[in-house]
Amino acid sequence: MKLKYGRVGILYGGRSAEREVSLMSGQGVYQALSEAGLDVHLFDTGERPLQDLFSAGFDRVFIVLHGRYGEDGTVQGLLEMMGLPYTGSGPLASSLAMDKIMTKKVWLQAGLPTPAYVALESEAELAGLTQALGLPLIVKPPHEGSTLGLTKVVEAGQLPAAYRLAGRYEPVVLAEQFIRGRELTVPVLGKGAGAHALPIVEIIAPQGNYDYENKYFSDETRYICPAELDEGVAARVRQLAEQAYRALGCEGWGRADFILDEQGQPWLLEMNTSPGMTSHSLVPMSARGAGLSYTELCLAILDGAACKVRRHEI
Repeated sequence: MKLKYGRVGILYGGRSAEREVSLMSGQGVYQALSEAGLDVHLFDTGERPLQDLFSAGFDRVFIVLHGRYGEDGTVQGLLEMMGLPYTGSGPLASSLAMDKIMTKKVWLQAGLPTPAYVALESEAELAGLTQALGLPLIVKPPHEGSTLGLTKVVEAGQLPAAYRLAGRYEPVVLAEQFIRGRELTVPVLGKGAGAHALPIVEIIAPQGNYDYENKYFSDETRYICPAELDEGVAARVRQLAEQAYRALGCEGWGRADFILDEQGQPWLLEMNTSPGMTSHSLVPMSARGAGLSYTELCLAILDGAACKVRRHEI
């Protein structure tokens, strides 16, 4: 096993607002791969300079960084320059998926269903927003995950505060049509035509509020896997997850988030290219539904580690 994978680095921690979750994810992957007999080493990109990667002697790396500077194509670009194989999507797909506005543009161009949206660059643009998107609506920073900076706006008077909260994270803010319905998520493994969806997970959070606390720490959030759906609807959701993944050029692994509206129409919300791997995380939960243990899932992801940019000798 050690010879097959060589010296494996786990890139975790980082400097994003999701650092705490990444630390938990990294520890989980480290323990699983260590127990499987691999030569595995933790590398916290938030504590160690990236130039240390050049001397670490890794043969491949497993990326469990979440958010900026790890899930957004920046680290992937560095690894491409180094020629160091890594898990997950390449620089372009990672960057696209990290930007929820660009993700929507790609999906809409591909004819995939996603809620209507407006990109806001100033507070003055809030005028007319409720006429464009209706109420309630969602306001959030387009490059953050784990519901950080997100507000569900139920009346127009909440818009300025919601805009300012999201604006703490970045200058362009995403306002999105609110779709009432069931919250679903679908992991996808593989690449290209071989990419395949894992079982659908339904998330039932307290008061319908799947926020940071309820995602990672609460025991009150309920998960149903596989989700109890009509088979035709379930097949459509899995198909859309695979189409959304391929449209962005994702590979290795990812997770598509959906809302299934009251008429049975699934709506794509976002694609995560480095999903959580904590004890509460959804990809390991779905993998269990497909008969994969946590360790088997980690090994399957690690098997796909590669550089994605084709090299040409000068």
